[in-house]
Amino acid sequence: MSQAPLVDLLDLLDLEQIEENIFRGRSRPAIVPRVFGGQVAAQALVAAGRTVPEDRLPHSLHAYFLRIGDPGAPIVYTVDRMNDGRSFTARRVVAVQHGQPIFALSASFQRWEEGMEHQAPMPSAPDPESLPTAEELLPTYGLDPAVVRKALEARAAVDLRYVDDPPYGRYGEPREPRSQVWFRANGKLDDDPLLHVVLATYVSDMTLLDSILLAHGRGGWAVGDVVGASLDHAMWFHRPFRADEWLLYDQESPSASGGRGLGQGRIYTRDGRLAISVIQEGVVRVPRPKT
Repeated sequence: MSQAPLVDLLDLLDLEQIEENIFRGRSRPAIVPRVFGGQVAAQALVAAGRTVPEDRLPHSLHAYFLRIGDPGAPIVYTVDRMNDGRSFTARRVVAVQHGQPIFALSASFQRWEEGMEHQAPMPSAPDPESLPTAEELLPTYGLDPAVVRKALEARAAVDLRYVDDPPYGRYGEPREPRSQVWFRANGKLDDDPLLHVVLATYVSDMTLLDSILLAHGRGGWAVGDVVGASLDHAMWFHRPFRADEWLLYDQESPSASGGRGLGQGRIYTRDGRLAISVIQEGVVRVPRPKT
């Protein structure tokens, strides 16, 4: 497969510095007519990382999606250097479009050090090579061809393979609120560890709310039976990993209420190391009947 989509994504994430602590990014069309949340989160993390010593990598981020982003307008990221300690560095980033904040992120970076070790075990999952690719799978579900085309274009930089049918692949009947996907960049990345963290941040927003839809037998964006958007997003980076090698994203939803749903996930390397923990809450509403 051509690496052009991955090259395009890396170019999208390579922000322009327009002043000290101020960066500018652009967007591209997403599956829905707004800026993809994973894109703005990844770009904000890039902006923060550009102001941090190279020997410190993100260990956590906490973010809020404040307004819908306009994919046709540039995004300006301003970085507040909150703290520079001996071991930890903290940054706050605000993304602005049309004079209004659309996204806010706080991230903490740490110099590597030895420490106590334990982790939750990796759950069982089939090998990624045994699963169909998105190009093989999506056309089999009877979706609108325009929806399939947009989905494949939006995810062309990432090889993402569902262990079981996604919400839009088998909807109408509630299932267990749990989903697993394998993913990796669709091409080779360089060895910059921050880049791998940024790519995982980008992908982490693609499927995390799926488990909410599964619990209610909803198909989601592809069939239009829910209205949804990310509200907040938190990640903790536990161990080194490469985003161009297979990662298992194990996701579940413990709760949905009040028009919101909670998704939580763990991302493991193929050899079983817990690399990342993720939690996100999103708006998940059933459209009102037309009268």
